[in-house]
Amino acid sequence: MRLVLFDIDGTILTARGAGRRALAAALNEVYGTAGDIERYDLRGRTDPRIVFDLMEGAGLAREAVHERLDACFEAYARGLAAEVGDGSGVVTHPGIADLVRRLSGTPEALVGLLTGNIEAGARIKLAPTGLQPYFRLGAYGSDHHDRRQLPSLAARRAHALTGHAFQPEQVLVIGDTPHDIDCARHFGAMAVAVATGLYPREELEASSPDLLFSDFSDVDGALSKLLSR
Repeated sequence: MRLVLFDIDGTILTARGAGRRALAAALNEVYGTAGDIERYDLRGRTDPRIVFDLMEGAGLAREAVHERLDACFEAYARGLAAEVGDGSGVVTHPGIADLVRRLSGTPEALVGLLTGNIEAGARIKLAPTGLQPYFRLGAYGSDHHDRRQLPSLAARRAHALTGHAFQPEQVLVIGDTPHDIDCARHFGAMAVAVATGLYPREELEASSPDLLFSDFSDVDGALSKLLSR
């Protein structure tokens, strides 16, 4: 049995900047500044890591940032829900919806999320896609600021859910950035990269993932490769 863990932004969908806009507004509301968010590279980083980097970069002490982190994420979730609105700005990447649905119906696979989003943010972004019910568990940025810690957490939650102790080699981490590849490698999982985000295929290839897809438009081919390794 395989535990197949999907990233969200750039892998499953694009929310067309909704997350950055909502976070900037929340940071301004709670901390009085959004720091250098327009130039900050959000790709592959957890939401807490982003907040700490931006606010410490703006001169705030870590303790002061931590004290108001919950308030920041509450404001962010409200703003993100407003930004996403009716969901018309959320677009799923080629083949991904069919791939997730078919994997979830496969006895050999348990499908979950591994994302830098806080859990509330993940649910808001996924809501318009209709895919949330197919993800039976998740590990989120709200669980740990270090993405490297999330695969082991997801495996423990999968064990609690199914009674099956997933070994690292039975876990697939699917994402669109070198950070996704790195966190898979750190745990010993299979690193699966897809070039549907903001990293070009060549940059992902340089990180030596176990599998690399341009996208998942060939769902049959993707299923075969993901389940045969």
